[in-house]
This record gives sequence, C-alpha cells and structure tokens, in this order.
Amino acid sequence: MSAPRLFDPHALALRRARAAKAPADFLLRHVAAELADRLALIKRRFTAAVEIEPLSPLIAQAIRPALDGPCRPAPIAADGALDLPAGAFDLAVSGLALQFADDLPGLLAQVRRALQPDGLFLAALIGGATLQELRQAFSAAEIEVEGGVSPRVAPFADVRDMGALLQRAGLALPVTDAETLTVRYDHAFALMADLRAMAATNVLAERRKTFTRRTTLLRMAEIYQKRFADPDGRIRATFEIVWISGWAPHAGQQKPLKPGSAKTRLADALGVKEYRQE
Repeated sequence: MSAPRLFDPHALALRRARAAKAPADFLLRHVAAELADRLALIKRRFTAAVEIEPLSPLIAQAIRPALDGPCRPAPIAADGALDLPAGAFDLAVSGLALQFADDLPGLLAQVRRALQPDGLFLAALIGGATLQELRQAFSAAEIEVEGGVSPRVAPFADVRDMGALLQRAGLALPVTDAETLTVRYDHAFALMADLRAMAATNVLAERRKTFTRRTTLLRMAEIYQKRFADPDGRIRATFEIVWISGWAPHAGQQKPLKPGSAKTRLADALGVKEYRQE
C-alpha cells in the first residue's frame, strides 16, 4: 500500500523554477553554515557522499571540506523513490528538502539502504513551529471572512518523533535537535514574498485551487499585525529547523550499556537523596 499523496510534485517544481530566478536563500545559507560546523566536529573524512534533493550549490559547498571524494545529487522522484545503489555512500546529507516527502519513513529507509556500514546521515528539515504566526492569522481571517479554513500548511516534522523514525529506518545512534529562528518583516505581504522566493508556498495536494480572496488576505494582514507585531511595528515570523542524524550500523560503534550495569548511582552523581518506591 503506497503512502497517501500529501504534496503536488508538479506545483512544487513550478514554484522552485519561479523561485530560482530571484531566490531568498537566507534559511538555506544558515543551514549550510550549520551543516559545515557539524561535519567539522566529526574527526573523519568521507569518500563518497550524496545530497538528497539538492536545492542549491550551497549545501555541496558546505560539505566539501569534509570530503575526499565526490558528492552526487539524488532527487526525490514523484513516487518518493531515490535512485541510489545499496551501500554506495559513507555520507548522506540533505538541506531543507525532506519536509516535502510524502513518505518520510520510507525515504529514511532508502537513505539507510544507500549507506555503507558506519556511514553517516545528516539532514535539516522544516519543523512544526514554522510560520505559526501566519497559520494563526490565516485561520482566523478565513473563519471570519469565509466561514471555514482551507488546507494551507503541511504536517511539518516534530522533533520529538524524529528519533523514533530514524531507529525505525534502521539507523543507529540517532540524534535530533531543533533551533528556532525569528525573522522580522515590515508586514505580512513582505513575508509572503519571501516565501514565494523560497518556493515555500502551498503545495499541498488538497489545497484550494482558486486564488485567496482579497478580503481574506487583507484581514489576515490586519490580524497578523495586531497579534504579532513588535513595538516598532514590524511583525515576527518563526522558522523552526529540525536537525537529524544517524549512522548505518557497524560492529565497532559505541553501544548503550545494559540496564543495571552502571557502577555509580545517579543520585550520588547529582548529590541528592535517593527515594525507593515501595
């Protein structure tokens, strides 16, 4: 049974082509710099890398210092498939692309299959707190003006779930964390212009196919300004970036201790009194 279609790949391709003409790439630049820093902490060189769904040469430039070999792109096909040979890579990276996967667990399993033993997967994707202000403003405006809410925002990743998804895909030593960036704009329409330039507008398969009413847009901007403006009049927009990493299993990797094998009590380490539950 195939995963339900969440996104419209044709609409996504059109939006990316339009955004490429005058991109707003500040988020991707931030991710690329953070990706380079994270790889620099790993005392290891990689000889065969793959970038999942490349959006910009920024990611390839960021990982180059960690490579002693090539990096090839791996676009995600419309059916969610990655055309990657099994066990061919010791590094797989992705920057702000996996949030458009219809079947993220299946995609992670394909990445795991493509990794060599002890190969690393490191990726950043958009998290669930992203654009929470815009979502609230649009919902309130649509309910007020149109009497209902249309599908607008994708089910972005929750950092609390990503570790389990990495383990489910067969990746060892999973690590997940999130960072929140707050960007300020003069008004809501400036934010929406940036979203178009990032190819980040609505590509949900179930989205409304007609243009949003002008009255709804104007009311959304008013609500946004009222609820989320700073004292200087500029509005805030939240972008959450979820970082995930995991390793293809290998016999030489660090293993968690068995339950009950600790030689020092946690209470002693913390300097607190231990209470036993009867």
